[in-house]
Amino acid sequence: MPNASGYIYAGTAWIRESTEGGIFRRSVDGGDWVKLTEGLPANTDVHAITVHPTDAATVYLGTKTGPYVSTDHGNHWKRMNLPFPGVQAWSILVMPSNPRRMYIGGAPVSVYRSDDAGETWRALPDPKMPGRITMPFPCRVMRLAAHPTDENVLYATLEVDGTMRSLDGGETWEDTSADLLAMAERPHLTNHLRTTVKAEGMLDGHAIEVSPASPDSVFMACRMGLFRSDDRGAHWEDMEIGKFSPLTYGRDVRVSPQDPNVMYGCFSPASRSRDGSLYRSDDGGKNWRRFDHGVQAKATMMAVALHPRDADQVYCVSRVGQVFGTRDGGRSWSEFLLPETCQDVFCLAVG
Repeated sequence: MPNASGYIYAGTAWIRESTEGGIFRRSVDGGDWVKLTEGLPANTDVHAITVHPTDAATVYLGTKTGPYVSTDHGNHWKRMNLPFPGVQAWSILVMPSNPRRMYIGGAPVSVYRSDDAGETWRALPDPKMPGRITMPFPCRVMRLAAHPTDENVLYATLEVDGTMRSLDGGETWEDTSADLLAMAERPHLTNHLRTTVKAEGMLDGHAIEVSPASPDSVFMACRMGLFRSDDRGAHWEDMEIGKFSPLTYGRDVRVSPQDPNVMYGCFSPASRSRDGSLYRSDDGGKNWRRFDHGVQAKATMMAVALHPRDADQVYCVSRVGQVFGTRDGGRSWSEFLLPETCQDVFCLAVG
């Protein structure tokens, strides 16, 4: 349905007194950004926004103080009944084939599962990832993804410890980072900024995605680019995004809800930079082209959001709160600036 209505949601972090964290909403049809505060802690860091796959009024937040849910497009929020104090929620997955099953990825590294639409939760067994990198922050489950036809197959990417896979709905996990470590031996994929471990960049995962067009293939965006596995994460190969983009720091990758062969990826020079762009692939990631023509990002491009009911609507956001959007499949773009107090934007969603 062309030009479907809905809302854009942007999540920000509180980094100093002159900034603000929280979630902001804007209609795709226009208007101002509105900060949504009812039921949320003041200035909470918002790490993830997930819109329910079949009920657009239901929105989930992953925050520094845990997970929250709204059933009225964000007008009111309540904390979800996750009985594990101190857990930061960095990712929320609602299973498309069975929305009553949900997962939360936490920091420190942990995964939680609900089988009753978030009413009750249990902690899944410790993934026991090796903890190869010690950063100034706890390692976190940045993104969760699921196999499109086998709900027991899950994937996760970590910041900063590589990737992991479960074949039994999260009851056990296995480290699937061996090829990422091997690729870190290549000079152009060796990168370490805060440690002496040269695989730091390859293990710095930001997004993971699966396409129904190739159900056993997994795509992972990290500090060093975009990588693909065609055997459920057991082995990885470099998709060599550098052939198509001068910017290779990968922050997000998404598959179109309308066409599983269409993918979008956000790329920048670094985590905190003055540039960023959005690319599109029409052939499952084999070839890429710049999609956001006319967009002038002032900072790292952090996230892309795809309208679930309208393939022509695509949105992206830079770290300093520039939201760009197209409603005509990329032929024209508009900029919707968040308030100047939003200086550290993590996530974007539309629904």
